[in-house]
Amino acid sequence: MCAILILGIALVGLTGGITTALTSSKEAEVQTIAALIAAGQIELLRAENFLVNGETEDECGNELPLYRWRQTVSSTEVEGLHEVTVVVENSNSGKMIYELKTLLFDVDFPGQDDEKNKKRPERSKRGAKI
Repeated sequence: MCAILILGIALVGLTGGITTALTSSKEAEVQTIAALIAAGQIELLRAENFLVNGETEDECGNELPLYRWRQTVSSTEVEGLHEVTVVVENSNSGKMIYELKTLLFDVDFPGQDDEKNKKRPERSKRGAKI
């Protein structure tokens, strides 16, 4: 009788441990997916080669119906440098799952050519001697 009681208590503890492990595993999966979505959005901005200040949001598609992302691009004090924030949320609850912030430099910001020409000295081209 005592052995059955001890076994019962051990099984309750073991079941609780397994439930906690499964919950932690699912949370890690959600965090990983959210991080990949946020990083993907920032890489898309880099690939486009131009930044527009403002906020954009969208669903993550049929493959990931539980998630949506919101991206904010804003100027900084440095001309051509933008702060980009991507937030991934749960579509049902609106709860923020992941936030990624970075700074991106707009390669073609207005007035850039004028700045380059002022800083870059003229170089003479020399032919190779034979």
